[in-house]
Amino acid sequence: MRYLSAKFSVILPNNDANLRQTCLDLVSSFAGEAGFESFEEQDGQLVGYVQEDLLDRSLLDRLLADFPVEGASVSYTIEEAEYKDWNEPWEQEGFLPIEIEGRCVIHDPKHPIEVTNGEIDITIDARMAFGSGTHATTQMVVSELLNLDLEGKTVLDCGCGTGILSIAASKCGASSVVAYDIDEWSVENTQHNAQLNGVENIDVLAGDVHILSHVSGLFDVVLANINRNVLLEDMKEMRSVMSAGGQLILSGFYDTDAPMLVAEGNRLGLSLLNRRQIGDWVLLSFSS
Repeated sequence: MRYLSAKFSVILPNNDANLRQTCLDLVSSFAGEAGFESFEEQDGQLVGYVQEDLLDRSLLDRLLADFPVEGASVSYTIEEAEYKDWNEPWEQEGFLPIEIEGRCVIHDPKHPIEVTNGEIDITIDARMAFGSGTHATTQMVVSELLNLDLEGKTVLDCGCGTGILSIAASKCGASSVVAYDIDEWSVENTQHNAQLNGVENIDVLAGDVHILSHVSGLFDVVLANINRNVLLEDMKEMRSVMSAGGQLILSGFYDTDAPMLVAEGNRLGLSLLNRRQIGDWVLLSFSS
């Protein structure tokens, strides 16, 4: 997978450090909407990384051109990124265990725990993939799964990352799970984490939403924790593989993005079932 890196520079009428940080936070938010996955600060600049196929440059330019801080302007340069594991420092440190609704605990191999009271135990070893459970969107989708009757159901995980949602669905009773991701590292990481968790009913595929044309059968539950632009582009294909009465669970986007996703769901004949929100992040659940 080819990655691009962009260096964003903020020009301010004064050298207000607090205002500069606010601007950098806004830039990262806008860049995230345009497909960027991770960021780091270097010498007062924000450096972002994005898969070339997922970059919506026209959207990025529109958002930055209408920057909402008076007197501030943003410029950027973009180039092919050096091939490396951008998550390596974080992966080496790991993450602290996360408890969801008192019913599920997510942790990494560096922080083993003893699960009690019948909680679902999920071990995630994140290797160059998104989805440790620390992000609000992942937590909302896992929470949604915990409150579904998945016994004997078929599940599709679109953009599986570490495989955390596939594993959660399996441990909640799903009979089978198909997962796919455009990133080969995510495919390998999902397979690795499925083995760590002793889960054997997940079929992991490499590709984007078009790979669904090679998948037989329909799904009772379709999951997608991806950015807004990919969701809007792929919802039609996701809808086409939903069973009658099936459920589509979407997250990975902001509160301001929700209305257009609801509108697209309605256009596709889906009814809004549930809405969750943590901070600015939102989950939407639809039924067919």
